Amino acid sequence: MAVEDKQPRAVFFNDKTLDTLAVYFLGDMHRFRENIVIPRSMGPVYIKTNEEKMVEAAFESCAFKTGMSCVLGYGFGAAVGLFSSSVSPMTVPGQEMKQSSAREILREMKGTKQSYAKNFALVGTVFAAVECTIESYRGKSDWRNGTYAGGVTGGLIGLRAGVKAGIFGAAGFALFSTLIDYYMHM
Repeated sequence: MAVEDKQPRAVFFNDKTLDTLAVYFLGDMHRFRENIVIPRSMGPVYIKTNEEKMVEAAFESCAFKTGMSCVLGYGFGAAVGLFSSSVSPMTVPGQEMKQSSAREILREMKGTKQSYAKNFALVGTVFAAVECTIESYRGKSDWRNGTYAGGVTGGLIGLRAGVKAGIFGAAGFALFSTLIDYYMHM
């Protein structure tokens, strides 16, 4: 009996050649598999490794989304501010005829660019943090998350100017977020 236990056990067939071919073409049926069924629609089924799942979880975390929104908002705001300041340079009342120096124009462009960049970074950070928090709380990913997050973000930003501005800011930003979400998912 001890001799029989040491012999390799056949997986499919008793014939070693057929069994080797079957294992080669069908795969070893004794390996670990996840207990899920993945329908094949386009191409082969690919099950993610644990490392891929960890990286995906890191990229989908609230901290990463908020940080990326801050960085990308800052970059986008800087680009918009640079464009805005180049299109309509600021003129001081009473000095319309005075020729501005390049240094003054560049200083003004830098200030405008920084202002836009900070504002866009702030709005992006607050919106991403609130939306991710709402999505985590609700456990759903649908259009309502963006609408609720837009309302909270618009309300918080508008609240600096008063309650009435906060209410209008919440309604406007919620509407804007809903329209953008609808347009992006069309």
